[in-house]
Amino acid sequence: MLDWLLPLLLAIALGLMAIGAIRRVSLWRAGQAEPVNIITGLMAMPRRYLVDLHHVVARDKYMSNTHVATAGGFVLSLALIILVHLFGLDNQVLSWALLGATTLMFTGALFVFKRRTQPPQRLSKGPWMRLPKSLLVFAVTFFIVTLPAAGILPENFGGWVLAVLLTAGIIYGLGEMVFGMTWGGPMKHAFAGALHLAFHRRPERFDGGRSTGLKPVNLAADSLGVAKPKDFKWNQLLGFDACVQCGRCEAVCPAFAAGQPLNPKKLIQDMVVGLAGGTDAKYAGSPYPGVEVGQAQGSPEKIITEGLVKADTLWSCTTCRACVEECPMMIEHVDAIVDMRRFLTLEKGETPNKGAEVLENLIATDNPNGFDPQSRTNWAADQNLPLMAEVKEADVLFWVSDGAFDMRSQRILKAFVKVLKAANVNFAVLGDEERDSGDVARRLGDDATFQTLAKHNIDVMNQYRFKRIVTTDPHAFHVLKNEYGDFGGQYEVLHHTTFINELVKQGKLRLDQFKGGNVTYHDPCYLGRYNGEYDSPRELLKVLGIELKEMERSGYRSRCCGGGGGAPITDIPGERRIADMRMEDAKAVGAEVVAVGCQQCTAMLEGVVEPRPEIKDIAELVSEALIEEVH
Repeated sequence: MLDWLLPLLLAIALGLMAIGAIRRVSLWRAGQAEPVNIITGLMAMPRRYLVDLHHVVARDKYMSNTHVATAGGFVLSLALIILVHLFGLDNQVLSWALLGATTLMFTGALFVFKRRTQPPQRLSKGPWMRLPKSLLVFAVTFFIVTLPAAGILPENFGGWVLAVLLTAGIIYGLGEMVFGMTWGGPMKHAFAGALHLAFHRRPERFDGGRSTGLKPVNLAADSLGVAKPKDFKWNQLLGFDACVQCGRCEAVCPAFAAGQPLNPKKLIQDMVVGLAGGTDAKYAGSPYPGVEVGQAQGSPEKIITEGLVKADTLWSCTTCRACVEECPMMIEHVDAIVDMRRFLTLEKGETPNKGAEVLENLIATDNPNGFDPQSRTNWAADQNLPLMAEVKEADVLFWVSDGAFDMRSQRILKAFVKVLKAANVNFAVLGDEERDSGDVARRLGDDATFQTLAKHNIDVMNQYRFKRIVTTDPHAFHVLKNEYGDFGGQYEVLHHTTFINELVKQGKLRLDQFKGGNVTYHDPCYLGRYNGEYDSPRELLKVLGIELKEMERSGYRSRCCGGGGGAPITDIPGERRIADMRMEDAKAVGAEVVAVGCQQCTAMLEGVVEPRPEIKDIAELVSEALIEEVH
């Protein structure tokens, strides 16, 4: 019976899969146009899957090995099943290879089954709980069916009873693993995920690259930002559909941990609801804190914030990119959130709490707090700083940023100036010609104000000659380095910890040993995850004789301080403060000093009520350790 039935079932399953694929592609293509190189993307996809994706997956060794066995076994099995059982290639080598592939898949499926017996809280349940059974049935059924082709058992062994059981297994296995790949179910991510890797909106992320700058808005467009699911780029919709609901983004999200109404995994799943139409009633993962599942409804043509996602969910994000860094499918959560914020800010004027005031201040005074723009150099009245307008040329342009208006940040700026002078660095500042970098405006969704500020700053800087820009502000560092280029501002930009580390290695600074207590280091999101600078701050602290007490969440998994993305401005309430959680991380390792490299992090962490560790910028630690000026 299986001689004719198996090829028929395979052909039907593959045909239905193709129909489902066309249907699914049509859902993605409802999004906005985005050019991709189809051939290049498809050719790059295997490497992106085997290398780039698995670089992230490998952080969890259990799942990495499980995925290699299960996914690798399935892909190889399906290819060989088509050759052996659909096309009828009578080749024992292929049949034995199929037996090996199904065995590999079965082994991986056992580990999937073990994990699903007591799944972590972050994993979605529901249909995903039947995944181990689907994998096991598919592997076992096709292993048995292939035994005669391999010459191990005779044809028609087991009689009609076994034939009926195998037929049932084949139908179930093909239904889940092949038909379900494009029509829904646990395997849906396999089809979408492969194409997502091929046509990723940020191909620069692959082959060891980095891409973190936001995409610019065309301010001449009829509608600004993303109002409806169909307003996303088509390959963004594809990326949402690739989500495996593993919850790794949920586990590292500071807003979720703080009890604010954001869960990045739920957000992506809501975007899938939006692109396909329907409700979130079947979602089986953790909800947004304080928001019940089953209330969200959406469609490609419906405004997202009018029934699918609450605005407070979007404003809870600190844009720390912890979710993006952890996502094994390399989905861009932050891009999506900022795209939707742009609609709320630019089209509806609905930036919450102090958001509107801050944006008005940036337009009127070029800084978020509304200070007199002509007072930007008041902090340096006793510093005798050279101005670019006077010297016209310098080796280093010191970008001061808006720390110039904050008394605590001014101490960091003065410490850095002291270091520059000690190393006899030829530097200058823009003074009152400098404006806000535009970072806050852009994260709040106001790309118009960002572009105005960026273009002004670029015009000013292009009047002068300098080799590098150095700043103590990771947020300004990021936009100057990664986002000004879209508007003609191509510069070499360094964070001050990187620059000081260079000075030390060049022998231009002599430093004494730190004599304080236990020190830990807090990685700023916009320095670490956004720009990959983890080493220079630690090397500097080591030069000072400090043996770091690393927090559990450090490096690329550093917990955000809560100060990014305009979060202190929008101020969405939660159950606790993110900065308080970060300080608990520091206390857990017995830190008496938290070394930082960001003025915003300093402000957030010093806002934690005492008793707590002392907060010191690395520039302050280096300044205090200077022995003498070296020329």
